[in-house]
Amino acid sequence: MTEEKKEDIFEGGRLEKAPEFVAPEQLYQELIRRMKKYHPSDDFSAIEKAYSIAHKAHENQFRKSGEPYIIHPLNVAIILADLEMDKETIIAGILHDVIEDTVMTMDELIHEFGPDVGLLVDGVTKLEKIPLSSNVDQSDAKLEMQAENLRKMFLAMAKDIRVIMIKLADRLHNMRTLQYKDAEGQQRIARETLEIYCPIASRLGISKIKIELDDLSLKYLEPNVYYDLAEKIALRKSEREGYIQGIVEEVKKHIEDAGIKASVSGRVKHFFSIYKKMKNQNKTIDQIYDLFAVRIIVENVKDCYAALGVMHEQYKPIPGRFKDYIAMPKANMYQSLHTTLIGTTGQPFEIQIRTFEMHKAAEYGIAAHWKYKEASDGKRVEGQEEEKLVWLRQILEWQRDMSDNREFMNSLKNDLDLFSENVYCFTPTGEVKNLPSGSTPIDFAYAIHSAVGNRMVGARANGKLVNIDYQIQNGDRIEIVTSQNAKGPSRDWLNIVKSTQARNKINQWFKQEDKEDNVQKGKEALAAYCKNKSINISELLTSDYMDAIMRKYGFRDWEAVLAAMGHGALKEGQVVNKLLEYYDRDHKKVMSNEEVLASIAEAGSNINRPMQAKSKSGIIVKGIADLSVRFSKCCSPVPGDEIVGFVTRGRGISIHRSDCINMMSLPEIERVRLIDAEWQREEGVKESYLAELTIFANDRSGLLADLSKTFTEKNINIISLNTRTNKQGLVTMQTSFEIKSREELSRVVEKLRQIDSIIDIERTNG
Repeated sequence: MTEEKKEDIFEGGRLEKAPEFVAPEQLYQELIRRMKKYHPSDDFSAIEKAYSIAHKAHENQFRKSGEPYIIHPLNVAIILADLEMDKETIIAGILHDVIEDTVMTMDELIHEFGPDVGLLVDGVTKLEKIPLSSNVDQSDAKLEMQAENLRKMFLAMAKDIRVIMIKLADRLHNMRTLQYKDAEGQQRIARETLEIYCPIASRLGISKIKIELDDLSLKYLEPNVYYDLAEKIALRKSEREGYIQGIVEEVKKHIEDAGIKASVSGRVKHFFSIYKKMKNQNKTIDQIYDLFAVRIIVENVKDCYAALGVMHEQYKPIPGRFKDYIAMPKANMYQSLHTTLIGTTGQPFEIQIRTFEMHKAAEYGIAAHWKYKEASDGKRVEGQEEEKLVWLRQILEWQRDMSDNREFMNSLKNDLDLFSENVYCFTPTGEVKNLPSGSTPIDFAYAIHSAVGNRMVGARANGKLVNIDYQIQNGDRIEIVTSQNAKGPSRDWLNIVKSTQARNKINQWFKQEDKEDNVQKGKEALAAYCKNKSINISELLTSDYMDAIMRKYGFRDWEAVLAAMGHGALKEGQVVNKLLEYYDRDHKKVMSNEEVLASIAEAGSNINRPMQAKSKSGIIVKGIADLSVRFSKCCSPVPGDEIVGFVTRGRGISIHRSDCINMMSLPEIERVRLIDAEWQREEGVKESYLAELTIFANDRSGLLADLSKTFTEKNINIISLNTRTNKQGLVTMQTSFEIKSREELSRVVEKLRQIDSIIDIERTNG
């Protein structure tokens, strides 16, 4: 199947894709044309100024496709215009890369476009630097970094939800042009999109973006599945279109005969939806019958139910397949009536019935609410207040309550899970509660209030007493029995509950209940760690450093930090290392001349003896026999380098290369601390030493493999390898590895320089 054919058969509820224009100017004109469709103001001078500045700022930059870079921000702006976003968001979309990739500063941007645009661009720029890819088998360090990055992202969303709207548009255009990335990059970006951005788009109710991101992710993560599915659907395209058109005409006639004014249309469900159904139900595409959906859009809620009555009168409904999301909206405020019917030919099809207002909310989600209306004179008048983002507020509460990163990540994953079904039930007063499928009365109790859950002693479903592990069914009327004498939740409840909210509140109760014990355990663990490491804890526990720790890990007071260490959510070594970092930053270790000279004189009293201090590292430090020797990480000396010793305070002697920038820039007062050192030359010594290189190269497929092959051929053990690629395709790789001598390092560097695409190699030097 040709690439053109593959793209032709792509179907779904995607946004209208901007044509591939020859010149950026034509793309800009298309942006203005789309804005004029919905924007009340005729003044687009600010948009034009943003385009002019971005065009100039990016003029020497190109995408991997070879296009001018300005094509990307213009496409992002067009996606935002299709979502009918306000001018500030469009301007920020055009300028979203100028701070990171060009010489323009934030102050200049705010001066030109105001603080509102500045806030949006700053938020998107910070999100650009957040790597979100997840890995099933993550180390604690990687998990902490990912959790911290996700926390930052949700905080940016809370500040202004338009930040994530721009980021979603940015990700959508990048996914549309992902074919220019190498296979590894395609997989990484597609997985990140599926795990993070698709669920966020779903939670914000933006089906226009969510559906296309779903399908594009599937295209790169499971290409064989995607194209096989596409080909099978394409083979029956004319037959399918004829069937859908026939159903639409039938439905339209029935609705008109009933005197209901409506718009009726038909569509095929998008690829990812079909794929998930096939996977979850273990069926082939021929066994999936409800591939078709007919949408009826009417003027008011009354007509929704009237149209539903007409449909159930004309077609036989399939039992258990009716869902009323109007009376009981989804968590993202989606509203519609869903029912599956048997057509006249015996083929099942789904019908969705909603009002025009509901349809717009379903397609554009939060974007339909987060807008500013402008009068014809250009003055901005704030429109309706946005819908309350209950979900986002809940996540922000978790961030404050959870110190355990793994717990936060699991809660977030569960809450973002797109495919978990919901169950709807009622309180005794008739209020609807929306809970995950399989929820119990415990979940229901905590959904009402923490106090209700903590005092719960029993429950009734539809007037009858039930066990606390009873699985709530759609339509159940649940009543919670409470007692003032209740002892609180049981730890066994954690194995029963299904909702993240209930699990978090139960954990909070136990943390609070055991707080005193945990605080004491935390104090003892902290003191024991410092004693073991010979650290004076009283110097570190100042109010400034303690406040910095509380801010970093999101605690309200120091007791909460101690309690977290007590129950194992926070490692005492983690806290102490941070405290030391803050302390060392404010207390630069400076030894007076007298102290250094006295230290050297005292150690040098043995200089006439025929001995030299040796370390296992293979270093001879002349004149000093009783201080430990360690290698400095700032320049990583290896045998063959000219070296010098530096007398530290309390940490022995650090060994540096003579050309280390830190040694060369020492103040005169500290140069007295330098001492001669040389490599120990003994036959048979085969010590390994750490070397670090920074490699600059042009990005290409297979570069990393060629690099690894060179090290493998030289039998060299790589310790770490970090890479980053900028927008211009320039790769910067920082690698550390073990070698035996400077000669070996020279041979490695010479071999690396022969690799195609390598531009330059530098050795780390302070």
